[in-house]
Amino acid sequence: MCVAIPGKVVEIRDNKAIIEFSGNQVEAYIGLVNVKVGDYALVHAGCVIQTMKQTEAEEIAELMGGLAE
Repeated sequence: MCVAIPGKVVEIRDNKAIIEFSGNQVEAYIGLVNVKVGDYALVHAGCVIQTMKQTEAEEIAELMGGLAE
């Protein structure tokens, strides 16, 4: 099973966004969704697939953190 995880867009370069996840930064393609710096986004398989509110992103991150424990 694959899981999309939320992160915060901290930079945009051409057709990629730099997304921060718990202090780690990764590149994700943004061709499927319009995003801007400061947005929270779900990333799956290296692509942004959805933007969301900060509260939603934090809830998902908290739930996933509980699963890791």
